[in-house]
Amino acid sequence: MTEKNEGALWFGRIAATLPVKDIERAADFYVGLLGFRKVFENGSPVGFMILERNDAELHLTLQKNHKAADFNVAHMMVENIDRLYDLVQQRGLKVVKRLQDKDYGLRAFVFEDPDGNRIDVGQPI
Repeated sequence: MTEKNEGALWFGRIAATLPVKDIERAADFYVGLLGFRKVFENGSPVGFMILERNDAELHLTLQKNHKAADFNVAHMMVENIDRLYDLVQQRGLKVVKRLQDKDYGLRAFVFEDPDGNRIDVGQPI
């Protein structure tokens, strides 16, 4: 289904929602390191936030008792993956899977954000 036909099922954007223990710390990470910008926040204190960069959108939700999953919770396609890998290492973040070329056509790695959320990053080879 690639066309909008009357009665056809159509999907718009889908954005990952990441649970975080400290929403301001998480925003500082995604804005400061990855260059996202805050476009929406809700609550007092803030309990939900939307971040955007280029075509990417990421939602943060405050979950004070958040325990990170042991699987990837988001996948990002990027350009210049080597630069991002360097930034992640310079920041001292945990790299779960090192940067490597995959047989399915991606150069990829997995890292954990400050809340332990595993982010899978890829770039077409």
